[in-house]
Parts: sequence; structure tokens; C-alpha cells
Amino acid sequence: MASGILSAMHDCDVVVIGAGLAGLTAARELAGSGLDVQMLEARDRVGGRTLSEPIGEHPGDVAEVGGQWVGPTQHEVMALARELGIETFPTHAEGKNLLEDERGKLKRYSGTIPMLGPLVMADYGLAHLRLKRLIKRVSPEAPWETENAERLDEQTFATWIRRNARTATTRETFALACRAVFAVEPSEVSLLHILFYAAAAGGWDELLDTEGGAQQDRLAGGTQQLSIRMAAELGDRVRLSAPVRAIRTEDDGVAVGDLRARRAIVAVPPALAGRIDYDPPLTSARDQLTQRMPMGSVIKCIAVYEEPFWREDGLSGQALSLPGPAQVIFDNTAPNGSPMLLGFLEGRDARELALVPETERREAVLRGFQRLFGRRAARPVTFIEKNWASEPCSRGCYAGVLGPGGWTGFGRALREPVGRIHWAGTETATRWMGYMDGAIQSGKRAAAEVLRKEGAAVANAGGAQAAQAARVASG
Repeated sequence: MASGILSAMHDCDVVVIGAGLAGLTAARELAGSGLDVQMLEARDRVGGRTLSEPIGEHPGDVAEVGGQWVGPTQHEVMALARELGIETFPTHAEGKNLLEDERGKLKRYSGTIPMLGPLVMADYGLAHLRLKRLIKRVSPEAPWETENAERLDEQTFATWIRRNARTATTRETFALACRAVFAVEPSEVSLLHILFYAAAAGGWDELLDTEGGAQQDRLAGGTQQLSIRMAAELGDRVRLSAPVRAIRTEDDGVAVGDLRARRAIVAVPPALAGRIDYDPPLTSARDQLTQRMPMGSVIKCIAVYEEPFWREDGLSGQALSLPGPAQVIFDNTAPNGSPMLLGFLEGRDARELALVPETERREAVLRGFQRLFGRRAARPVTFIEKNWASEPCSRGCYAGVLGPGGWTGFGRALREPVGRIHWAGTETATRWMGYMDGAIQSGKRAAAEVLRKEGAAVANAGGAQAAQAARVASG
């Protein structure tokens, strides 16, 4: 365990709440700097919104039912994977992609966006250009300072789509992209949040692309390994099945359950952070923020097969289905792993289908797979699903979203510490917010905040400790 040279009157120097990527990164940074850290995690596992479930005899044969992709500009997560000895492999993209239009007609295509006819392509191209121009104006560090921020923040993405897309197909294409990236309907999210999120990723195309974008690569053996290996390094500093229900701030520290520490890092989504009881209460801005940042709705559905038969037909396994209910589909097969098709139920579809029996939901997804890939798609060996909205320790995925007025009214409170309480989590990131990369960045930022506050005390205490040791040695 780290020296804990500040913690004479405390159980530890810093308590970190939440053992996902953000919390584990923060704890790792602080422990490496000599602080005594304790972690409290409500689940009986680490990894937060990443979860890799073993499905075959091969150790690396897993079903990724949580976050899974990494992209070439996601430098934090790629560096961590290299440091921990985890290899990457490309998402399968060989072959033609499929589009199923509103009438059920199938079209093969290459690239991110299918050719939809000259009128639709011209309409989409113009709207796409307008969106990209708006994205370039937004600062990921302070979106509320964007020119005309209030005007951008007072409208939903649905409003912008109606004003800028003239064809029904273009409108549905943007709506599908919104569900795929945010797991909400366009009517539920602020336009400024869309612009910020894309700016934090480097652009709109970076969010959607496979090759060169956010879906380019995966981690061999599953993304949860990142958390499992960091937790192994931290050892008994990590306490599982330890939900935090209250945080009390005192003159010289914080009390969290049976622990007293100098500072706390809350590394859970704002929607969950708002459920903790704070004494004294949080600032009104921070409390109001947590009331305005709900999670998206997604059910991840994975069908496991004996053979990747779609590849025999010259298909990549990637598909867009406007009728749905799974509108975005990928080949999710790992090297030497079980063949899989992955489909997402997102936004309204996820909420509505969560209300029906599991067998009915499965049949609806597999009917869609069958329309796209043929009869064999209707007969998987195994079918796995994960409804993240039903997870008490997540309350949804992929990340919290802000509706109209959220950024300009309360955005400043997202990362600003409240006394001795600091905030981490991918929602607080300024690069790749909503992704694993953003979670890691946020953990490093929160740890740096604590070290700036406690750094002088570490140095002073360390010097005093060394002087005392020298006196004892000299006898």
C-alpha cells in the first residue's frame, strides 16, 4: 500500500467512488504519487460500463455487452492498453455493408454512408456540411462560451434536423446516427450537446466511421481487462459491493461510509452522483446539473453462430436498418472467437422493447437479422442481451446527455470541484466524452486536481518523515 503520509488523522488520503475506468485511473495516478487511496464500488465487479462475458472455451472468447471500441485518435485508451499488455485488432469490415430502407429493400454499399439517390445525397451533403461548420465553432473545454451558445442550446437536434434536412430519408439518417451515438431520440438532446460531443471527438465523421473512426478497433480478450488489470495493481485498495449513499464534508476532510479521507473523487455518471446524499448539500448549480443529465437507453443484443455465414455471401456484417428494431448491426467476431452479429436497440426502441417479454424481444431482433442476412441468422446458437437502463449502478448508457438549456445554464458545474469533492467520469471529459478514452482522461484530470491541492502537503510531510527517520537512525 502507498505510504499515506498525509493520513495520520484519516483512514486514507483520498477515497474514490466508482471502480470504472475513470475511478481506477484516478486511484492509480494518486497511488503512484504516494497518496493512500481507497476505492468503493457498488457492484461486485470492476469495469463500470464495460463488461466482457466469457462464452467459449478460449480464454479470449468473450461477448462484449458493454463499451467495446477504440479509435486511432483515442490516445489515452490506446496508451493504457499498450501499458497493460493488451493487444488490439480491427473491427471486421471486409465485404459490402447493407442498408435496409423504409420499404424493406436491401442495398449493398461500401463506406460509412450508402448512396441514396442524387436528391437525397445532395440534401444530406448540404445538411452534413452545415453541421460540420457548427461543430468547428464549439470549444470542448467550454461549450457555453460558443458564439450564439444560447440559441444553439435552446433547440433540440430534432429541431435542427427539421430545419436543415428536406427529405425524409435524410432526416431519418440523422435520427439513426443520433440513436447510434447517444442512445436517445433527436428530440431529447440539445443541439449544443451534439456539437460539443462531436467537437470533443474531432468531428462528426469520427463518431460514425469504422476505419479511422471510433469503431475502428477492439481489445483482444475484452475491454473489461483494462479495469481488471488496474484493479489487480491496486490490490486491497479496491472494495467491491460497497455502495456509497452519503458523503459528509468536514473541516479537514470527508466521511464516506466508514472511511474518513482528506478528499473524495466521485467517478460515477452525474445521474448517479445526484442520488448520493451530501452534507452539506451540493451547490445549487451542481445539484441542478445532475437533475438535467439523464442516461441514454440501449439494449445490446448479440447473436452467436456456428459459422460467420454472412462473410460467405460477401458481406461485412455491418448494416443499417431503417425499419429496425435493431437499426445498427456489426460483425462482432474476434480472431479465433465465436462468430457473432451485434445489434443495438437504442432510444425509443430500447424503452418500448424493454417492456415486452425477453422471448418477444429476441424474436423481433432476429427477424431483423433474418431480413438482412437470410434464414441462418434466425437460428443462433446463443443469444445474449444487456439492458443497461435496468442496471442500478448505471441507469443507462452510453453516457449522460444534456437537453435544451443544460450546457448554458449548468455546464460550468460539470467538472468544478465542490469543496473537497472532485468529479470524474467520461461525462466530464473534454476529449472523447462518452467513450472509454474520455473516462481515462477524466480520471487523470481529477487526480491532478487532488495532487495540486495536496501536493505541497505531500512534499512537506515527506520531508518531515525523512528528517524524523534520519534522527532515529543517528540515534
